[in-house]
Amino acid sequence: MPSRISKPDPQPGLALLARSLTRTSHSHSCSKLLTHTATTFRSLLNTARARIPTTVAAAASASFATASRAMAPIEVNGGAAAEKTSKHNKLVIIGSGPAGHTCAIYAARAQLNPVMFEGMLANGFAAGGQLTTTTDVENFPGFPEGIRGPEMMDLFRAQSLRFGTTIHTETISRVDLSSRPFKLWREGMEQEEPETAETLVIATGASARRMHIPGEETYWQSGISACAVCDGAVPIFRRKPLAVVGGGDSACEEAMYLTKYASHVYMLVRRDVLRASKVMAKRAMSHPKITILWNTIPLEAKGDGEVLTSLRLKDTKTNEERDLEANGLFYAIGHVPATELVKGQLELDEDGYIVTKPGTTQTSVPGVFAAGDVQDKVYRQAVTSAGSGCQAALESERWLSEHDLEA
Repeated sequence: MPSRISKPDPQPGLALLARSLTRTSHSHSCSKLLTHTATTFRSLLNTARARIPTTVAAAASASFATASRAMAPIEVNGGAAAEKTSKHNKLVIIGSGPAGHTCAIYAARAQLNPVMFEGMLANGFAAGGQLTTTTDVENFPGFPEGIRGPEMMDLFRAQSLRFGTTIHTETISRVDLSSRPFKLWREGMEQEEPETAETLVIATGASARRMHIPGEETYWQSGISACAVCDGAVPIFRRKPLAVVGGGDSACEEAMYLTKYASHVYMLVRRDVLRASKVMAKRAMSHPKITILWNTIPLEAKGDGEVLTSLRLKDTKTNEERDLEANGLFYAIGHVPATELVKGQLELDEDGYIVTKPGTTQTSVPGVFAAGDVQDKVYRQAVTSAGSGCQAALESERWLSEHDLEA
């Protein structure tokens, strides 16, 4: 998750444009498309070079060179085209965030020949997950100057490919975990023969619940966030009034965390009571830098076009409206794990997260592992997701070895 918020890049999608070219099926019409798009892409790249970091421009140039050399639906070993001759795999990874790619890197280095299905806008995100919607990431080790979320995920992907991961852009729409090997169907190809896998890693992530109020899209990542731990310390929030939406334990925790940086924190609670535990509720209500606005919901996010400056609020009992000065709005109204694919086949908890055995990524079905936010409702950080991806790869390798399925 990001630790700094800034205005979205005015020229987004350069790397995504080049990537889409490398993933387009090879055909006569696609050759024409590449020729037509090349001029546009070069123009965009030249225009953007002056306003994006050198490393991003270099990466985009490299992506364009790759696109010019080959156009293929499957990428192996750094982007070279390849056609799979078999649909049976030792390890399939569903999801392409930090958990999925870390799993892929470890599994590929272990010669498991992992196959990843990135998902085309799966769970509402582009391939790469939530980090593709963020700007600067400053809390992931190895990037002392920070790195843009989309660029970081491009690097994750390049490293997965370097070690031999096969990456498909398609979304897996259906799985059958009732018998071995596991069966997986691609979206739009449900009537065809499925892919099969001896082991499966679910790394489909989770998405924060949002309120979709007017102004939310404008100020998302420019004052509005769903992760106080990720974003609370950034300069635009320091010594400024901030607001937290929610009345549960998470909302109380986030509000108390933000008091380290904010001039004051307002909790916007829909009802006249907190849903949080008594201990957490008492701490929030007694904190000198927290004011709880009961029976209150945000109606609109307002700003100067660059950053959030105020909120339009509504009293749910009287329907009265008023403005509140706030330079930050943090949603703490829960997350939605992307587990629809495995519902009824894997054990899920009351909130829909995949249940794993304590200290492992093993799910209720032997040989199926879960990594990242799809099974983590506590931390939800990129670095913890990456760690669980590593764990899933090591446990998959061990499972295959114990069942004599490594060959």
